[in-house]
This record gives sequence, structure tokens and C-alpha cells, in this order.
Amino acid sequence: MADDVGATQSFYGRWARAYDWLATAPGVGSWRDRAADALALDPGDTVVEMGCGTGANFSHLRDRVGPDGRVVGVDLTRGMLRRANERVDRAGWQNVHIARADARRPPIDGPVDAVLATFVVGMFADPRPAVERWVETLAPGGRIALLNAGRSDRRVAAPLNLGFRAFVRAAAPGDGRESPSKSLERRVATARDAVYSNCPDHGYEEFGLGYLGLAWGERSEV
Repeated sequence: MADDVGATQSFYGRWARAYDWLATAPGVGSWRDRAADALALDPGDTVVEMGCGTGANFSHLRDRVGPDGRVVGVDLTRGMLRRANERVDRAGWQNVHIARADARRPPIDGPVDAVLATFVVGMFADPRPAVERWVETLAPGGRIALLNAGRSDRRVAAPLNLGFRAFVRAAAPGDGRESPSKSLERRVATARDAVYSNCPDHGYEEFGLGYLGLAWGERSEV
């Protein structure tokens, strides 16, 4: 995916409404539950979502931290954040806060209990520095989880791979030196490696016909 902040904001700003519909479509909530579960949150915890988009994960995170915890969403796209703020206002959540900022350099000092990023790291030319910065904001024993999509190598999913490639190409045409799908998958793999390199305890699982990968890591206690 092209690492062009202006192009990214323009695309997701135009398609914020459609993206929100897709992000909350039937069945998608179970993916978000799995990502939230990987953070092992407790009531009262503070969790930061990098690239929160329209806030589709907020309810899943708030359910786990409770009214005494705190959810912070970070995103750069005004159209997405407008819908995220609407979601927070409708629900009346007093402990969900939103910041307009670049998730690669979030205005979060930490320590926080958890960091979540869903379908975000593939937008960064080199996601490693961002992921390492996210891990650094974690308190000892805090967790990070990355949920991402990629082409499936399962035979039953072969026809759907064409649609996936088309969506990735539309979202970010790339630079012509590498196909958008391959670029996305390479960046996701780099981000996952950054988690593994900085978190002694980590894991990975695939689901959704092999299209979804969830990587998590826990920061060392020392």
C-alpha cells in the first residue's frame, strides 16, 4: 500500500460510511472480539487503538475495561473520526476518547495496558518503527494485538482472492514495483516480526477462511 498520508486520508474519508458498514457487517464482530480477547484486558485497564477508524472496535474494548477503564482511539482521517465521535456520542461513553494524530507517532506517553491495531500496519511503508514504538508504550505485562487481512492459500477461498486483490488495489494502488497485495502482506509480516522481536511471549492464529491473521505479544515484566 502506498505510504501517502494524503491519499490514505482521501480514500478513507470518501468511503467512511461504506467502510463503517463493512466494519460492522454480520460476522465481523466475532473477529473484533477475538482481537480484543487477545489483549487479556481487565476492568479498569487503559487500551489504545491505533488507527481506530470509525470506532468499530470501541464497544468490544469498552465491554472489557468497563466504565472505570479507558479507551483511546487514534486516527488521522477526519471522515473516519467524525463517525467515531458519532458512535461515542450515541452510546454516551464518558471513558472513550479520540485523538486526531498519526498512529505512527501517537501522542501517547504511556504506560498503558494494551495496544490494538486492526487493518492498519499495511498502510505504513515500514511498520517496524511504529510497532516498536507501540510496544514501548506498554506497561510491563501489557499486550499488543495486530489484526490484519491477506490472501488465503485455501482452495475454497481462491475465487475470493480476486475480490481481495481488487479491494487492495483500489484502496492503495502502490508504486508499480510490487503488487499491492504482495506489498500489504510483506508489511504485515514485518509488523508481526516486530511484535515477536520485542515480546518474549507471543502468538498467532488464522481464521476467516485464512484471510485474517491475529498476532499478539506481551511485554516482558522486567
